[in-house]
Amino acid sequence: MLAGDLVENIRGDLASVEEAIRSARFVEALAGGAVREEGLRAIAGEQRRIIASDRRSFAQLATRFALSPAHGWFVSMQQGESEALALLDGYAGWLALDEDWFGSYEPDPRAQAYPAFVAWLALNGSVGAVTVAFLANLTAWGENCARVAAALRDAYGAGDAAVAFFEFFAAPPPGFREDTLAVAQAGLDAGDDPREIRHAARLLQAYELQFWDALAEQS
Repeated sequence: MLAGDLVENIRGDLASVEEAIRSARFVEALAGGAVREEGLRAIAGEQRRIIASDRRSFAQLATRFALSPAHGWFVSMQQGESEALALLDGYAGWLALDEDWFGSYEPDPRAQAYPAFVAWLALNGSVGAVTVAFLANLTAWGENCARVAAALRDAYGAGDAAVAFFEFFAAPPPGFREDTLAVAQAGLDAGDDPREIRHAARLLQAYELQFWDALAEQS
C-alpha cells in the first residue's frame, strides 16, 4: 500500500468532518468581529496547553523511535511546537495575558481531547498512525489558522506579533508532505496496520472539530 493513496482515501472518508472544521462557527464569528474578549483569550488558554502537551508527545515519540527512520521527523515536529509556543507569546501579549492568568485559566475538556489523544498516540501509536493522522489533518487546520490570522488583523486590528502563531501554522514548511509520506511509507513497509492508521486519523480529525466547537461555546 502506498502512503499517498492511503492519505487521500482517508481524506475522502473524512471529507464531511474536514468541511465542518472549515465551517467552524468560531472562525465565522471571528471574521465578523463578533467574538468577545473572553473567546479571544480562550484561544490562548487552550493553545498554551495543547502546544506544550504536543511538544512533550513528540519528544516521547522521538525517544520511542530513536532507531527508526521516523526519528528525525518527530524531532522536527517537537522543534516546531517549541517555535509555535514562543510565537503564542505574541498573541498573549496583545491580549495582556500574564502567567497568573494562564495559571487560573480553566481548560475546556472538549478542546483538550486533541492533545490527550496525541499523548495516547505517543505511547501507543505506530509511526504510520501518527504521521498519516497529522498529514490528513493538516489542510483544514492550516486553512483555519490562515482565516483566524486574517480575521484578527481585519476585525480586531491585531499586528504581526499577535498573528504570528496562526500564520506559522497556516502553511506547512517546504517539503513537509513529501517528508511525511516517506516516513509513513517506511512505517507501512515495516508492517504498520492501515486500519489503525485510519482510526487514528478519524479520531484526530474529530477531536480537532471538538476544539473549534469548544471555542464557539466560549465566544
